Amino acid sequence: MPPEPHLWVTILAGGSGTRFWPLSTPSRPKQLLPLAGNQPLIRDTLDRALGIVPLPRVRILTGEHLVVPFHDALEGLDPSHFMVEPEAKGTGPVLTWAAWTLLREDPEAVLISLHADHAIESRDAFQSVVQGAGAFAGTHDYLFTIAVTPTRPETGYGYLRPGEALPDREGLKAFRVRSFVEKPDRETAVSYLDAGYMWNSGIFVWKASLFLEEVRAVAPELGTLLPLLERGDAEAFFREAPNISVDEAVLERSGRVASIQATFGWDDVGSWEALCRTCPSDGDGNVTQGAVHFLDARENIAMAEDGEVVLFGVEGLVVVKSGDIVLVAHRERAAELKTLLQSLPSHLRDPREP
Repeated sequence: MPPEPHLWVTILAGGSGTRFWPLSTPSRPKQLLPLAGNQPLIRDTLDRALGIVPLPRVRILTGEHLVVPFHDALEGLDPSHFMVEPEAKGTGPVLTWAAWTLLREDPEAVLISLHADHAIESRDAFQSVVQGAGAFAGTHDYLFTIAVTPTRPETGYGYLRPGEALPDREGLKAFRVRSFVEKPDRETAVSYLDAGYMWNSGIFVWKASLFLEEVRAVAPELGTLLPLLERGDAEAFFREAPNISVDEAVLERSGRVASIQATFGWDDVGSWEALCRTCPSDGDGNVTQGAVHFLDARENIAMAEDGEVVLFGVEGLVVVKSGDIVLVAHRERAAELKTLLQSLPSHLRDPREP
């Protein structure tokens, strides 16, 4: 399928580097790590994007401190491919800024927003769905999100409640969204699966002009700041903007949100536990990278960026060696790394910083 002439891809690639510490840090967030294959997550994401649009219509949304690391990891990029946010204020402000900027470049721009830390099983199916969503968005006055059929009662994802069906297009199932709900407890997540709720993947597709209309209509904390962008003062826009997600600012308030059902496998690589779904394991359920050795060990996640790691007679651990730091944690506590890092001295939180 040839690329639609007005499709643009924005890749959200910020991050504080906490969820995969000590392998990831603020100066080397998880997008630069090979957590779902043999190459960094950001490379996987860019390759998927280039199956949808040509490189000149890709923009990577990130912070100044990550431009050089991303440039080094991604061949063929130049400064025009980066939109450097003056401050990290969440997906609401940065996607508003991206929509405003690209609309000036292309008045018919349709934006596809991808996260740089997703694992996708079928690239062909992904590209077909997202291109189809771009065609939907170009002809329908809806903000589209890609919905994923749940495979488990996940408590770490947001969900959406499907509403009335929209006419199918090229085999894609589309429907209006009744409501969004944030990360539930396990009992609630089970009830969501029984009620037909779907995961909100965080992959968005919308006309830039329509998105900005909705920002003005339902998100006054951002809409009232648009004159700052019109004056060319992005720094003031980000300084005044609240730290807010696009879901909270726009999608949860708008009555013009629809969804297209994914036909591809999707996972948010959000914690060490996710590697048990995105990486192969041995016969005892151990997931490893690097020089890791086991004896009488089961259901462990072990990484050795340098040196070697040996596990003997243990079960259900996360063990990570990176430089001079070794992390040992129970798998069920590994999602709490942000709390751990808040208690550590700064030289341990980001040992790569001089």
